[in-house]
Amino acid sequence: MTVRLGLLGAGRIGKVHAAAIAAVPGARLVAVADAFPDAAKALAASTGAEVREADAIMAASDIDAVLITTPTDLHATMIEQAAKAGKAIFCEKPIDLDVQRVRDCLGVVAKAGVPLMVGFNRRFDPNFVEVRRQIDAGTIGKVEMVSITSRDPAPPPADYIKRSGGLFRDMTIHDFDMARFLLGEEPVSVYASASVLVDPVIGELGDYDSASVVLTTASGRIAQISNTRRATYGYDQRIEVLGEKGLVSAENLRATNVEIANAEGYRREPLLNFFMTRYTEAYRAEIAAFIATIAAGKPVSPSGEDGLRALLLADAALRSAKEKRAVEVAA
Repeated sequence: MTVRLGLLGAGRIGKVHAAAIAAVPGARLVAVADAFPDAAKALAASTGAEVREADAIMAASDIDAVLITTPTDLHATMIEQAAKAGKAIFCEKPIDLDVQRVRDCLGVVAKAGVPLMVGFNRRFDPNFVEVRRQIDAGTIGKVEMVSITSRDPAPPPADYIKRSGGLFRDMTIHDFDMARFLLGEEPVSVYASASVLVDPVIGELGDYDSASVVLTTASGRIAQISNTRRATYGYDQRIEVLGEKGLVSAENLRATNVEIANAEGYRREPLLNFFMTRYTEAYRAEIAAFIATIAAGKPVSPSGEDGLRALLLADAALRSAKEKRAVEVAA
């Protein structure tokens, strides 16, 4: 069976997903849409797809599933349109920045009975997948503590900050999903401490650029998250899971693991410095998983509910940072 796909959004991440589709046997990118015609034409030309309007892609009988990689404020509306058209859906995170809007959107998806996968690509990183596999295998016993380090090499432009939804909904939301993925239990409380240490403009826009978050589950399991918009040494992405029997961890990636030692000391390659480079394999595996599960008629994961749970944690963290106290996570 060939899964026929339409891509809504031909920007940076849309190009990544188009390349992933091309690498998956049994998948074909049929059509591309974008608000900027030249972007759609360029991506279509490089992939052999057609350029169509978004509405035409939704209604097309020769398209089985859509990938939504448009700006966030279009996600929920496009998900609902695709669901009503009977299409399987992959959507980049978040579904929306408003919890009630997400709940309403998921109601439309449930009524339509179509699959919706949310783009938490880090679940598909081979290193993080292996960490989860070791947890499931009982290698470290019962999970007790999770530590997640996620630091960007440099802050994004001010225009991006204005529409991002803020540090917790834009950046930490990936780490909230990863904490849920590894803890094995839902966090019930959040304590977040956040500051503006990197760029005062970010603070002027009402956001934070540095944060530490502690999540606690009902049984007492703890996840701690360290975020900053500036790590001068590269894109810092590490995970450590402590269990009753031991520890499993995933370190940073470099272009090579070669180390040179001489009279001046030890030298290693710098860290990979861009999220699309660091998570290239994760993006490919994510799209391959989406295509495989819808072809087999199986439930997709991460689901729309996973997207909602991560957003609830983000909202709780923002409230905690503002009120300087622990906050219970909304049901």
